[in-house]
Amino acid sequence: MSKTCIILNPAARSERARQAIAKLQTLARDAVFKLTEGPGDAEAQAERAVEQGYETIVAAGGDGTINEVVNGIDTAPVKLGLLPMGTVNVFAMELGIPFDLTKAWQVIREGRVRTIDLASANDHRFVQLSGIGLDAQIVEQTAWESKKALGPLSYLLTATQVVARKPPKLRVTTEGHSVEGSFVLVGNGRFYGGPFQIFTEADIEDGLLDVCVFQQMNYIALMRYFRGVLFGVHTRFTDVKYFKARSLLVESDEKVPVEVDGELHGHLPCEFKVARRKLRVIVP
Repeated sequence: MSKTCIILNPAARSERARQAIAKLQTLARDAVFKLTEGPGDAEAQAERAVEQGYETIVAAGGDGTINEVVNGIDTAPVKLGLLPMGTVNVFAMELGIPFDLTKAWQVIREGRVRTIDLASANDHRFVQLSGIGLDAQIVEQTAWESKKALGPLSYLLTATQVVARKPPKLRVTTEGHSVEGSFVLVGNGRFYGGPFQIFTEADIEDGLLDVCVFQQMNYIALMRYFRGVLFGVHTRFTDVKYFKARSLLVESDEKVPVEVDGELHGHLPCEFKVARRKLRVIVP
């Protein structure tokens, strides 16, 4: 097997996580393990792994770990492997990577490569999606203690508070056209937050970003949007603007947060771009 490095996020120090790590060390005896020590470390480790000449760099963790590893690799000609171990693994779902560690490792061993698009938000790379407004506000305003105590429910509680407020006014400009909305989602792949196909026409090899601009934000509108997403008809709503773009600029007169691959990443203004087929990923 080619020179392989596994960047592992041991942050989830539960018994289940310990068992998964022990299993992985048994499976991948030929690989070099690099454990991360905090936020930003996976990116630094990936950057070093590229410099040290590793041919395959494996991200073992959730979407946040994958995002850091991808930013460390950037456009270097190495192969990215995925071992889904985090709470959210939307990118693995997008690519059909098995969630069983043994099967996921077998995919890496077989080494079939797909070259996909690499998106960026203000020069920060992302592989799956970015959100401006609602979901980023929820991420920003959910306290760590609340997440630890309540898990996913903590986000729901924050969401009810965010939706009760007046939404920000966002301006999305692309190729001379401008549209306004209350919150915006930008996708490289189809899925958002799990098995929800927000970006119904997305193709991670077409050199285009898929953009969904939701123009209202209140309880009734959100319930209608959610129902629309479940049935795959939200893009037909008159107050949802769905289009593709090579680049776009999102602005607001207010301080509005941005998230990429589920992690907070600064505030508006934000320029989105996509580099066509720049990331080599090992897939089934």
